[in-house]
Amino acid sequence: MRAHRPNIVIIYSDDQGSGDVAALNADAKFATPNLDRLVREGMTFTDGHCSDTVCTPSRYGLLTGRYSWRSRLKRGVMGSEGPCLIENGRVTLASLLRAHGYRTAMVGKWHLGLQFDGKLGARDWQKPFTDGPIERGFDYFFGIPASMNFGILTYLKQDRVLAPANLWTAKKPGQNQGDRLSYRIMPPYERARADVGRGKKLEVADGFVDSEVLQTFLREATTWLDSVAVDAKRGKPFFLYLPLTSPHKPVCPQEQFVGKSKAGLYGDFMMETDHRVGQILAALDKHELADNTIVIFTADNGAENTYRDRLERYGHASSGSYRGGKRDLYEGGHRVPFLVRWPAQVKANSRSAVTVCQTDLLATFAELLGATLPANAGEDSVSLLADLRGKTREVPRPPVVHHSAAGYFAIRDGSWKLLFGRGAQGKAKAKGDEPRFELYDLATDPGETKNVVAEHPAVVARLTRAMTKLVHDGRSTVGLKQKNYGEWWPQLTFVIRPAANGGK
Repeated sequence: MRAHRPNIVIIYSDDQGSGDVAALNADAKFATPNLDRLVREGMTFTDGHCSDTVCTPSRYGLLTGRYSWRSRLKRGVMGSEGPCLIENGRVTLASLLRAHGYRTAMVGKWHLGLQFDGKLGARDWQKPFTDGPIERGFDYFFGIPASMNFGILTYLKQDRVLAPANLWTAKKPGQNQGDRLSYRIMPPYERARADVGRGKKLEVADGFVDSEVLQTFLREATTWLDSVAVDAKRGKPFFLYLPLTSPHKPVCPQEQFVGKSKAGLYGDFMMETDHRVGQILAALDKHELADNTIVIFTADNGAENTYRDRLERYGHASSGSYRGGKRDLYEGGHRVPFLVRWPAQVKANSRSAVTVCQTDLLATFAELLGATLPANAGEDSVSLLADLRGKTREVPRPPVVHHSAAGYFAIRDGSWKLLFGRGAQGKAKAKGDEPRFELYDLATDPGETKNVVAEHPAVVARLTRAMTKLVHDGRSTVGLKQKNYGEWWPQLTFVIRPAANGGK
């Protein structure tokens, strides 16, 4: 009898550094027993990366196997609404798996665009929203539109708003997190938009509380798992995508976790995050599904820039031994936890030093299913299946591209990493402080402390050619050339020269 196809669960944390897993950081100032369990029972990719350094583009890359900078979003993130960034008809993890008989569900933060009826202050909350997860391959959706600092703070189910976001708020002061103040989203809320005062006006539903979001997500996710468990044991597999809202601001652990860590509220929030991961693992154990379920835990980008204060005050390094954090081209911006447990086929407590990217999951699942992706799908996706099974790849992975919040690029090939723009994000400090080349040999300098661009002009030239080719080709994998959205944009200055007509 043919073995059942594996169930798949992807748990996606928000703004979590590589040093925020206790099993991977000997000096961690909080415990993560459930993440440690995944390390112990699965494979850790020690050179695992998200495809961007902020929320929206990383989620696009994860779900489509294509770098987001090839889409219309060239820098930054989306707000809480707008046309979905994932193009109509584009293959996603969910649509691929659903086409092969999987039940598909998403519970959590979307942040890829959806469209509500009406505009700010003039909504019809009774009408369905469009362009959301159920139109991108998910049978079931429960979640919120985007990060909580963007507004439209209410729960969504399928294509409906569960409670009208017809009240108003701004970010409320939170507990001091060092050099910055955190914030909260909690009642009381205002009925009149004019009463909010200074600050961004956020639409919010009566009774919405930031600290209850994780608990609500996990209740919905485990309930859905309960509903599909019997069929899964009979050979009808499922796919659950669970993008959490932690430890992204607002840093709002529930009371039972406050004071439990030695790294302030952030550490407490990470302990709650770990607890929520444990709820998923417990649900799989309860239904005896763990052995043939692939559980992937990773993060959308590195830690928020409060990591500096956390290191100084508590001695906890959210970025581990790496430089930088969220938004940066340095390793701390995009090297994230990348844990895979699949007891049926992945060796327990194993590690892989292969450079991998979250875009690789689409090709991995396609190979697992024996499916061939069309030419216009998974343009930057390379299967990890051989790695997971402890085998040697027949062909090395093509270079990986890193991308900053400000839209600058870096290319990674072997141990070499070439940055084509400012590694740390922010405005230029002075006139003439322009982006520049930076070259690092991560084999000898993983902390990116010494720029060796002057010593290795041949490496710089080779990587520049490689970057130019994968931009021109519209893909980094073998296949027919594809088109990016737009032929030229400013951050390509150091990669390719625009044509005489400006590339238009």
